[in-house]
Amino acid sequence: MIAELGHFALILALAASLAQGLLLIAGVRRGDAAWMAAGRHAAVVHPLLVAVAFAALVACFVGNDFTVKAVASHSHTALPAAYRAAAAWAGHEGAMLLWATMLAMWTLAVRFATHRLPLDLACRALGVLGLVSSGFLVVAIAVSSPFARLIPSPAQGRDLDPLLQDPAMLLHPPLVIAGYAGLAVAFALALAALLDGRLEAAWARWSRPWVLAAWCFLTAGIAAGALWASREPGWTGWWSWDPLQNASLMPWLAATALLHSLAVAEKRGLFRRWTVLLAILAFSLCLLGAYLARAGALSSLHAFAPDPRRGLAILALLASVAGAALVLFARSAAAPDGHGAFEMISREAGLAAATAVLVAALGAVMLGTLLPLVSEAAGLGRITVGTPYFTAVFLPLMLPGLLLAGPGPRLRWGSESPAEALRDSVRPAAAAAAAGAYAAFAAERPGAWTAIGLFVSAWIAWHVFEAVAFRWRLESRWSGVRTARWPEASFFAMHVAHFGVAVLVAGISVSNGFEQSSEFVLAPGATQALGSIHVRSDGPREVEGPNYRAVRVRIVVREGARETVVEPEKRLYRTSALPVTEVAVDAGLARDLHVSLVEPAGAGAWIVRVRVKPLMGFVWAGALLMILGGLLAVADRRYRAGVAARGGLADAALALAGSSPR
Repeated sequence: MIAELGHFALILALAASLAQGLLLIAGVRRGDAAWMAAGRHAAVVHPLLVAVAFAALVACFVGNDFTVKAVASHSHTALPAAYRAAAAWAGHEGAMLLWATMLAMWTLAVRFATHRLPLDLACRALGVLGLVSSGFLVVAIAVSSPFARLIPSPAQGRDLDPLLQDPAMLLHPPLVIAGYAGLAVAFALALAALLDGRLEAAWARWSRPWVLAAWCFLTAGIAAGALWASREPGWTGWWSWDPLQNASLMPWLAATALLHSLAVAEKRGLFRRWTVLLAILAFSLCLLGAYLARAGALSSLHAFAPDPRRGLAILALLASVAGAALVLFARSAAAPDGHGAFEMISREAGLAAATAVLVAALGAVMLGTLLPLVSEAAGLGRITVGTPYFTAVFLPLMLPGLLLAGPGPRLRWGSESPAEALRDSVRPAAAAAAAGAYAAFAAERPGAWTAIGLFVSAWIAWHVFEAVAFRWRLESRWSGVRTARWPEASFFAMHVAHFGVAVLVAGISVSNGFEQSSEFVLAPGATQALGSIHVRSDGPREVEGPNYRAVRVRIVVREGARETVVEPEKRLYRTSALPVTEVAVDAGLARDLHVSLVEPAGAGAWIVRVRVKPLMGFVWAGALLMILGGLLAVADRRYRAGVAARGGLADAALALAGSSPR
């Protein structure tokens, strides 16, 4: 009965989302306040119905309803309750419903934030979101029904893929898809502006907090996925340029470029058409990521539940959405792009250069990711593009953008004195040179990218410190005691995010450049050393998990006067009979220690792999600082200001929709 309720809610949600899209877009075009009010009501009903459907699917999984095909395919009675809930989005069907749910939640957020936007723009944006949601709901109902019945049904399910039985499964897919769906709001606002024919600077200000929020979700999702991958030995590290990792990186690069372009469009009214094109590109890449993740078109270690037949439905949706948007963009060629002059050394020039760098890096990742697919489709055979390509192409392309992240925020709008810009860079350059020299001489086998990474990290960090100190001195005043007025949130947001980039780059450079790894036989009571770290085995023991059996080895790690205990495991899952290695991690800001069991060596001894990654905690700390910077920017009071006045049709539509015009 719960499954039928969910299926019925999905059908009603499709009707509501179509009504939302058609009534709002047609209502604005006709100037019909009643249609606009009805469409705004539908923008509330549609998300609520999708939420009911998603809750019904989760209830089917948690309740072990194996008459539902998706539950029988991805769950099991012995699966812990948290993983039964997470299994709801493990398959193609649940992933499409999760997409529709996240789109619906963003739609609801936009609906209740329309008092901050001109009504015509808000209605058009909600209309576009309704039509995009309709596409996903059509796929969820007609192609990937999450509530399809399985008769006869098994007494127990096939179980969730053992690799997915990880706490990160609860966070990584929802966060990434929330980021993808959030970029649909930027896409909808861009198309609304094109339909309106007015690409004003105010449009960029209205769009920016939505892009920032989506960027934060996507950053958090990618970081959660990288943390997950770092604990899976078969996934070859926290970042391996796997096609599915690249599928989430590409929209992130586009969204980051969009944020920089929006800053110029908002402040100076420039690059408006380019900004619209970036908004279209960012969401189109999200749909491409959904296709790559679910179609099985590319070989990936991270792929799960691929379905080429149903992946074609996502490809058709991508073609429809991106095609319609590009046609509309081409028809608006006469729309103004803003006017204004700026010098080569200025904030505008720096932001434009950073945007160009990010787009170039995005092109390199897209080429490396899609080339095997294109080659095979052209009958040229399957080629492999791996880490050497990305190291040789992506990193050099990103380097100028990272270098701009230091002085860029300190430049003035319009024009900056070359002498002043050079003077501001002297101390950061000295600190960066010292950091790069340390990396070159401290490592036993110095790597060029390690030295370059530490140079860039120190360069950005020192610029951030000097910018904050200068702003503090500028805002200070003498009145008997020295006091200071705090700058606005956007100032801190920008510098916190850039400092996060510096911390992230330092973590990547040091962890990759100074990593130590070794394998040795560890018998009970025996001790082995890796540098200053000593590990001792207290022997193995068998343990019973909820749906697996495991051998667990208690290992004591001694580093100086500090002792910790880690317990790596070798698991065998009962239903699938798949062995899985569970890495034990002793994490810290200074270093991460990974200990894993390779294979038994007899008499209680095991071959153990130990890896020490210095400053790996900086990678996660850097990601958190970047997210914090994004959240601070969203909280800026400029984005909480509403539209000052509305009149005539706008007031009438708000009254019919049950909202106050103020």
